[in-house]
Amino acid sequence: MADTKLYEILGVSKNASDNEIKKAYYKLAKEFHPDKNPESGEKFKEISFAYEVLSNQEKRETYDRFGLQGLKEGASAGGGFGGGLFDDLFGNFFGFPGMGGGGGGGGRNRRRRGEDTFHPLKVSLEDLYNGKTAKLQLSKTVICGKCNGMGGKQGATVKCRNCQGRGVKITLRQLGPGMVQQMQSICNECHGEGETISDKDRCKSCKGKKVTNETKILEVHVDKGMKDGQKIPFRGEGDQQPDMEPGDVIIVLQMKEHSVFSRDGVDLYCTHTIGLTEALCGFHFSLKHLDGRELVIKNPPGEVIHPGMIKSVLSEGMPIYRSPFEKGNLYIKFDITFPKQNFTTEAKLKELETLLPVREKVDIPIGDHVEDVDLVNFEDTRGSDGRRGEAYDEDDDEDHHGPRVQCAHQ
Repeated sequence: MADTKLYEILGVSKNASDNEIKKAYYKLAKEFHPDKNPESGEKFKEISFAYEVLSNQEKRETYDRFGLQGLKEGASAGGGFGGGLFDDLFGNFFGFPGMGGGGGGGGRNRRRRGEDTFHPLKVSLEDLYNGKTAKLQLSKTVICGKCNGMGGKQGATVKCRNCQGRGVKITLRQLGPGMVQQMQSICNECHGEGETISDKDRCKSCKGKKVTNETKILEVHVDKGMKDGQKIPFRGEGDQQPDMEPGDVIIVLQMKEHSVFSRDGVDLYCTHTIGLTEALCGFHFSLKHLDGRELVIKNPPGEVIHPGMIKSVLSEGMPIYRSPFEKGNLYIKFDITFPKQNFTTEAKLKELETLLPVREKVDIPIGDHVEDVDLVNFEDTRGSDGRRGEAYDEDDDEDHHGPRVQCAHQ
């Protein structure tokens, strides 16, 4: 037999139009609103739940075909919504019987989960290369051990009169003729708890808050090969609250910039400067690695290094996370320092030229159209355009009384 309970709650037929459903809801919402009828909280929840389903075309079709159980299980032909989502959207909020909300408690039979807490941990590139263990001191809330999270002695808690134990206050706002907006806010008396404790009955340890503060030391193990921004979770170490599953404490690694190396994935990069002699005749130098080893980098004579050239040292990059015996590569970019101007005599330069590859032959043209020019340093020419402009400005100032001459266009 078809389930028509939601239609009966709103007092409409199963064939009612969207407009008829909306009018019925507004009429009933005004009549049974908790601000007008404090004892009608449950009735108002049922009305709101019924309207929430029947005003949505997809949910209404699911309800018409499969009933309340079909809504809960998400058994619509097109996939619908899952039972968990159904409980979150409707059961917990409206507390509709049989929907996972549980009577007037607003869904408190279902254990909620607290928020995760994030803490940054600054680490060096050496820490990520070698691994390390850091101790982190955190302050968190824990269930009061004296009252076991009740806030006072047994039976001291009473239902909040302001919100009738719902934890929220629901108000209706008139938007226009026949249009009402429903809003909810946390109850300012019980702060969303739905219950209050008199001052004389409050727990002396937690002062009725049900939780106390505790300092805890966490040992954070940074494994080899971890990277900047990687998260290390500590399950269930978040703040504790009564009737709530604690969230996680999540450590977020923040890598500090290194003076020599930079990292890209599992590879390391650095820049090394050599002289022209080393670039042409070979070299060797020592490079201190992140684990303290000294790597002797060699390049044989005759294997020329040009400016900006990058060479690699295999398997000397970062350890691979969870495979620390495997490593990426180390890449070294070379900068070349050239000799200063006139670093030796002309005779020695001619002698040096005999050792270098032969110059490329250049044919110099001959004739009156050929002119020798000199090269000057680029820095020496900076601002020359500005000086020329100033000279033109001075000429213009001297002749500003005379007639201006324009070029004639042919």
